[in-house]
Order: sequence, then C-alpha cells, then structure tokens
Amino acid sequence: MRITRLDIRNLRAFEDVQLRPAPGINFFAGENGAGKTSILEALHLMAYGRSFRGRVRDGLVRAGQSALEVFVEWDESSPGAGTTDEAPVARPLRERKAGLRHSGHDWSGRLDGDSVAQLGELCAALAVITFEPGSHTLISGSADVRRRFADWGLFHVEPGFFAVWRRYSRALRQRNALLKSRAPSAHLDTWDHELAQAGEPLNRLRQSYLDALQPGFLDLLRELAPALGESRLDYLPGWRRDEMPLADALLLARERDQHAGFTSIGPHRADWRIHFGAIPGRDALSRGQAKLTALAALLAQADHLATTTGQLPIIAFDDLASELDRAHQVRVLTRLAGTGAQVFVTGTEVPPVLADSGIGYTLFHVEHGAVHGDRGVWGASAGPT
Repeated sequence: MRITRLDIRNLRAFEDVQLRPAPGINFFAGENGAGKTSILEALHLMAYGRSFRGRVRDGLVRAGQSALEVFVEWDESSPGAGTTDEAPVARPLRERKAGLRHSGHDWSGRLDGDSVAQLGELCAALAVITFEPGSHTLISGSADVRRRFADWGLFHVEPGFFAVWRRYSRALRQRNALLKSRAPSAHLDTWDHELAQAGEPLNRLRQSYLDALQPGFLDLLRELAPALGESRLDYLPGWRRDEMPLADALLLARERDQHAGFTSIGPHRADWRIHFGAIPGRDALSRGQAKLTALAALLAQADHLATTTGQLPIIAFDDLASELDRAHQVRVLTRLAGTGAQVFVTGTEVPPVLADSGIGYTLFHVEHGAVHGDRGVWGASAGPT
C-alpha cells in the first residue's frame, strides 16, 4: 500500500491541510505541539476507527468545529495470484480512496465512492501499523490491548473473522444483559449455546494467527533484543480449554456469573504472553525492553500481513528518536527501506540516522497548523468524496 494523498480537516491544530506523501520514508519535523503526531493520528483513525491517543470525542476535533474529516487516496496491489510456477508475476496497482467525517458521536464514511454502513468497512480497507510512545502497553499493559492486536491482524488476513467476532460479541452482550437483570437460569441456555458456537471458532482463529506470527516475531525479537534470550509466545484462550469445551465451562461457571452479573470466562478474557529465556517474566522487563518487544510484534504483524495478502501495510513511527536508540533506528529503518514499505516518521528534527546513513527520505516541516515540503504548503482539501 502507498498513500498518494492525505487530506486532514479540523483535526486538532489542522484546519485544512492536504499532503502528497512520497514512496518510502516520509519524515515530519516540527517543534513539540506543532501537530506532527496529528498526521499519524489521522492515518490511525482511518485504520482503527480511533486515535492511538484516545477517542475522537476526547479532543481530536478542532476547537469550535463540529466534526473532523480525513480523506485518503492510496495505491495497492490488485487482488489475485501473484506468482506462477516459473516466476513472480507483478500485480497491477489499483487506486482506492476513503473518506471519514467524525464528530465524536456520529460518523459517516465513503469507500471507493460508496457510503459505508459500518466503520469496520473503512478500517478493513487501509492497513496502518503504528509504533508510538504508548506501544509498550502491548507487552506490559492489560489483556484487552493484546486481544485487539491479534484481532486487528485477523481482521486483515482472515476473511471470515469479522463475522465470527461480531456473532460472539452480540451473544456476550445478550448474556451479560440477562445476568445483570438476574434473569432465570433457563433464559441463559440459548445464549450459552450461541456464545459457545461463536467462541470456539474465534478461539481457533486466534490460536492459528498467533502460531503463524510466532516464528517471525521471535526472529525479530532475537535481532532487536538479544539480551532477552530465547523466547516463546503462548496463547491463553480465556477458559481452561484443555480441560473442557466452552459450552461446558459456561455451564459450570453459570452460578458464579449470576452472582457477579457478568460472563467471567470465554474468548473475551483471552490473552497472550511471552516467556523470556533470560528474565523471569514481563514484570521484570524495563520500559525499553517492553518497547523493543512490542516493536518486534508490530513488525512481525506487518510481515505476516504482507506475506498473506500481498499488501505491505503503511508503517507509522511517532517520535522515533526518543523511542529507539540510534542503533535500533538504523536497524529498523534500513529494514523497512529494503521492503519498499511506505513509512511515516515524526520528530523534532531529522535524526542523524537519516541524515548520515544514506537511507533516502522525504522531509516535511510542520508548523502553525500547516505542513511544508519540497512543493510548498498544501492548501485546501477536497474533503471526503
């Protein structure tokens, strides 16, 4: 994937800006508070439905405005076979576009000229992987962060995943509503069955995805953080799957759930964890080690997506120089430059790794709600179309 146009309107400091990013590495330099991170937030919003710094209604809309707008045009490989028995076959590019208007409460969107009914349709179209100051929580934070990581990857590589996930989420809401209202036990039978029917395949999809991700992740972890030793990634399904199927576990936990008023077991409680060969566990990780482990997981996810779908995702790094030391900056950017991925990087100034290493990049300056580059200041955008 390569973004050819990014329009941002009424997002934080930006009133109306249009960008024409270059292939390869795009570096956005500016003082703290200039709006560099907002560029990455706009991309993240299109790919995840929210900013990595919070929900839209938590200050993302420019003060005094009713809604923000983001419009993206990008090229991607056309779907279809990419190889023959003799040699690789180049896939032709197709142009795509998506627009989103979001007030923080209501939203509307269009994809390739058509209105979309679900925000997930937009999120499924454009793949962006973001490494930012909070990314260490992928390793050191709560289980829901790690579930979202696995589910985002499945969302992009497994066509049937979203339907299974949505079915399970609906059944969970219904069962929890009955538990909260203290409904008779017999009323739970239908939703226990539905939860198990959706939960078992959801569990299998997550397990298979993490199994497929593990070799690349461990290779990257050895490269980025060799001091952590030989490691292993384990999936925890959210109930004692090795002892009983989900249907039996739900029945066994019913009385406890009725007292608690919520469903205490199932894939919504799933997690994954890493066993490190050289340290006792994630609680012993330094913040820097947690960052590198998270980076290895995110880059492995990008590699897996590219291998599975033939599409290289967009890679975004917020404040790269403060998040990684110079040696890791060189290693990561050289690696990404070699793949041909389009990369968006922010920082207060161009780091020496780009200035001195010979890695090519395109420089943009962000200041006073505008973005300046080799082609001057980009002005009025067309907005979502």
